[in-house]
Amino acid sequence: MRYANGVIAGFVATIVLSAIMLMKSAMGLMPQLNVIQMLTEMGTNYGGLPASPVIGWIMHLFIGSILWGLIFAATAPMWPGSSYLARGASFSVSAWLLMMIVAMPMAGAGFFGMALGIMAPIATLVLHVIYGLVLGAVFGRLESRTVHSAHARR
Repeated sequence: MRYANGVIAGFVATIVLSAIMLMKSAMGLMPQLNVIQMLTEMGTNYGGLPASPVIGWIMHLFIGSILWGLIFAATAPMWPGSSYLARGASFSVSAWLLMMIVAMPMAGAGFFGMALGIMAPIATLVLHVIYGLVLGAVFGRLESRTVHSAHARR
C-alpha cells in the first residue's frame, strides 16, 4: 500500500504544482522558465518523441506522480524530519538539485538554469518545496489511514 500511497501523493502534488505553473504562465511571470516546453524538447531531442506539448505534460505527470512518488514512498523514512511534511520538503530539495545539475543542462538552460536568469533556480526551488510539502502531507495522511485501517481489521 505504501507505493500506491506514494503514487497518489505524487499525483496530488503534481496537480498542485501544475496549477501553480499554469497560473505563473497566465500571469506572464518568467516566460523563459517553461518546464513543459523544456520537457517536450528533451523528449524530442533525447527520445525521438513528437514535438508536442502533450508529450511534455505526460512526462511532467509521469515524473511527478510515478517516478518521484515511488521513490519517496521507498525512501520516506530516510529523509530528515520528524513528520512526512518535513521529509517531503527534504526530498523535494534533492529532486530540485538533481534537476539543476542534470535536467537543466540537458534542456539547454545551463547549470542551475542560469541561462534563464538568476530567478530560475530560486523559482524552481520554491516550486519544488511546494511540491514536496504537498507530497509529504498527502503521503503522511494516506499512510496514517492505512495504519488505522490495518488496526481496525485486527
